[in-house]
Amino acid sequence: MSEKIFKINKPFPPAGDQPEAISRLLKGLEQGMQKQTLLGATGTGKTFTMANVIAEYNKPTLVIAHNKTLAAQLAQEFREFFPDSAVHYFVSYYDYYQPEAYMPVSDTYIEKDAQINKEIDRLRHATTQALLTRKDVIIVASVSCIYGLGSPEEYEKVNLKLNIGMKMDRMTLMKKLIEIHFSRTNADLTPGTFRSIGSKVEFMPVSETIMYQVEMLGGKISKITKIEPISSQIIKEEENIFIFPAKHFITEDVKKKKALVSIKKELDAQLKKFEKEGKLLEAERIKRRTSYDLAMLKEIGYCNGVENYSRHLSGKKEGEPPETLLSYFPKTGFLTIIDESHVTLPQLGGMYAGDASRKKTLVDYGFRLPSAKDNRPLKYEEFTERIGPVIYTSATPSEQERTESAQIVEQIIRPTGLVDPETIIRPVGEKGSYGGQIKDFITEAENTIKRGFRVLATTLTKKMAEDLSTYLKDKKIKAEYLHSDIKTMDRIKILTQFRKGDFDVLVGVNLLREGLDLPEVALIGILDADKEGFLRSETSLIQTIGRAARNSEGKVILYADILTGSMERALGETKRRRDIQIAYNKKHGITPKTILKKIKDITEELESEHGKAVNAELNLDLEVFKRAYAKELKDNKPKVSKKDGVTEVKLIMSDQERTNLVYEKIIKIKEKEMSKAVKELDFETAAILRDEIGVLRERMDRDGSK
Repeated sequence: MSEKIFKINKPFPPAGDQPEAISRLLKGLEQGMQKQTLLGATGTGKTFTMANVIAEYNKPTLVIAHNKTLAAQLAQEFREFFPDSAVHYFVSYYDYYQPEAYMPVSDTYIEKDAQINKEIDRLRHATTQALLTRKDVIIVASVSCIYGLGSPEEYEKVNLKLNIGMKMDRMTLMKKLIEIHFSRTNADLTPGTFRSIGSKVEFMPVSETIMYQVEMLGGKISKITKIEPISSQIIKEEENIFIFPAKHFITEDVKKKKALVSIKKELDAQLKKFEKEGKLLEAERIKRRTSYDLAMLKEIGYCNGVENYSRHLSGKKEGEPPETLLSYFPKTGFLTIIDESHVTLPQLGGMYAGDASRKKTLVDYGFRLPSAKDNRPLKYEEFTERIGPVIYTSATPSEQERTESAQIVEQIIRPTGLVDPETIIRPVGEKGSYGGQIKDFITEAENTIKRGFRVLATTLTKKMAEDLSTYLKDKKIKAEYLHSDIKTMDRIKILTQFRKGDFDVLVGVNLLREGLDLPEVALIGILDADKEGFLRSETSLIQTIGRAARNSEGKVILYADILTGSMERALGETKRRRDIQIAYNKKHGITPKTILKKIKDITEELESEHGKAVNAELNLDLEVFKRAYAKELKDNKPKVSKKDGVTEVKLIMSDQERTNLVYEKIIKIKEKEMSKAVKELDFETAAILRDEIGVLRERMDRDGSK
């Protein structure tokens, strides 16, 4: 028997349907079943069941979620179950992403625009490095795991190993750091940067928030020190360290030279094709753009949209699938869990077609070479070829999971004895003394809040969610809305605040359906439940009803004037599960209890020490600048005026004005740095600085509105 790589922290033993589900799933894996489904009712502890399966199966595991918020929640839960293992979070590092596109109808070209989240980029590097260096790895990822990432072989090949006594001078070390895409700075270190101080070189690995100081003496490394960057406190002295590249896309000089030749060859072929077809505008366009990119690649090894040349730079053949996160998993095999599979599988299957259609238009009209089509996500069949055994988990598996799975394991009984919530149908419109869905919902919400519980409301549109939230606030009910326009980290914060009781009612569209763990919720109002469609389908209704299944007083009100087929089926399935659960509780003498779950801010777990350091330094800067202006305030005479016989005394500069002045000064400094980065064609740094300026402006606006 192989050595156990996972040590699971079990705060409680498996209960309810969990022991049977764990046993059947493990038996299925032992028998070589490639696909299985865990049909787990909401609140039955599917994550705990999967944690036990992971621990027993004893192989690295990939968990795929359909959105960043759910992925963050799952990552936090798995960290609690496996505190000694490498549990990592891998999602798209864009806070905002507008892909390059062309619309022939209106002759509109849309340039690629993106806002990179540095912290998520750091977490992505931590993920790949863990996969290459450890066995006890659990990666919680979004569908971004099927997008191109760079070759693991190239990434691993160029890592830099430093040890005491190694022949190395300062210039050589700096050169080697630049070769693996570290950038030099004279300012504070951030992940992926280094600086030189005398005979010492200091750097911060891209996956960490710890600083390393390397001292050279007599052409050799004499000392390697691990340092806490904020306090400059020495953590420990190291004998040796491994440094991975600061970027995932690594290309050797030899490959780069070959790539330049093959890109030029492809350009010549495409020009001939366009000229033959009489497409002179397209020919001129592709010639101009590609020639510029080739010059950039030759001179600095980078160009805007370099990913579109990934086939040439990697040496892959036409049509060959790209390297992805899956390539970093061990060849000996790993387990894949697809959470909320009824939503995640369509995403995995639909990514390629959308990307291919957009790329085809760009190629046809001379904006990109045909090889740009190979910068793509995996096709669904390519994805399935690259993974081993799969377990789908869902409360509402689709026909795909049901037909593909060798077995479907039901988990309906909850360890806490909780039953599916009571469901009630009430009219949408006013009728006699009945005031309609909004008035009725407000009355029910107020009663629920008085009992110390929280409330969810689901609407059909983002505008309705925002309007209802505003209306509830007017009625003195603390409410917020949640939808896809809100940034990832902000969504997580809103959910945490909701659980803590900072507000009582959360209004959403479809983000409130799958997987969100909110045991404080005792009431859900589904507005316009009879508007049949995606948001009011059988699956959506069952999922939404499930949000109230973690509370012993859970109740769901469906506001509808007619009983739709979806409503009938959803209510029927809820009743079936509820009857099974009540019968089980009666047989075993169980009294249902609300799940008590510690409220943790996931964003705190994901925030780096560097992020905290930036905030600490910013606060320090504010104080320094305020003190600098204190003398000016003291020297200046207050402004005295008389109005209507009343004497008014006003200080030259208020605290808020001084604070805003500091923000403006910091913003000006960063704008200068951004302009410099653009001139030096360092677009990645420029994008990051742009994001930082945005955060500072947001903070200035927020502080000013208080």
